Amino acid sequence: MSRERARRGTLPPAQENIEKLEKAVKEGNYYVAQQMYKSISARYVLAERYPEALDILQSGACLQLEHGQVTCGAELAVLFVETLVKGKVPYDDEMLDRLRKIYEAFPRIAIPQHLDDDDDMQKLSEALGAAKTRVEGCSSFLKAAIRWSVEAGGDKNGTPELHDMLGEYTYSESPEVDMAKVSYHFVRGKNPKKFVYTLVNFMGKCYHGEDELAIARAVLLYLSQGNLRDANYLMDEIKKRVESEELEFPESDLIQFIIYLLQTLERDALPLFRNLRQNYKSNIDRDPSFNELLDMIAEKFYGVHRKNHLFGDIFKMIGGDIAL
Repeated sequence: MSRERARRGTLPPAQENIEKLEKAVKEGNYYVAQQMYKSISARYVLAERYPEALDILQSGACLQLEHGQVTCGAELAVLFVETLVKGKVPYDDEMLDRLRKIYEAFPRIAIPQHLDDDDDMQKLSEALGAAKTRVEGCSSFLKAAIRWSVEAGGDKNGTPELHDMLGEYTYSESPEVDMAKVSYHFVRGKNPKKFVYTLVNFMGKCYHGEDELAIARAVLLYLSQGNLRDANYLMDEIKKRVESEELEFPESDLIQFIIYLLQTLERDALPLFRNLRQNYKSNIDRDPSFNELLDMIAEKFYGVHRKNHLFGDIFKMIGGDIAL
């Protein structure tokens, strides 16, 4: 016990180290500062002084990210979450705010457009590589934070605000957008208005046919969670925004199926639900996840027991390693 007390007593207040490390970062000594952030915070963790370790790691993550050191900042951000886990820190709004501050420090940089010569192509290649690094770093941090929030008393599917952050950053910063993953997180979030904006933005630049798949997937994901309210809101608001921005709302058999489906789920109409699936089978089959989502919807709304419980596997495929 005396040895433990001695070890705890040898560490100065965290603020002293924070100021020293901040100076190193501002002088451009990023690598040296990174090693010091990791080693010094580890000593506080070993001494079970978790609040001070968190202060050091949050300061370091934000500073490194603000100075464009994405790999270093993301590493410290993940260590911040790992320290939450080690310290058994419970989920609360204050901790969510601290996670949000780290998230907001991740850079947002537009990919250069209208490139002509070889130098420009080199710049594009570098920009795409940097964007990939940003997305991977931010995703690793937020996925870890979502897993922690589940274990620490947050929402059973992960804190909605964290899902919104991940959906937003993945969409805005990814060189090649995977709308299935973006939708997975927005549907688990609490900002359908932002999701509508994202979908409409996607519709304005995607290839023909991708827009209707994105809309259908978004609605089905909401419905698979029993969320008819936001599924209807999504469809209504997309139509309004598309009209205001002078885009074309896709009028296809798949979209017609989605419209009929939303109307059907308003009432106890299992036979009609089954007829819809049969009549629009070729349209539903365009995406391998749609049938699994519809099985989940049948269970949620009509109590139909699923024979094959592959839904978790579908969500793992869509959401990566945090399907919950």
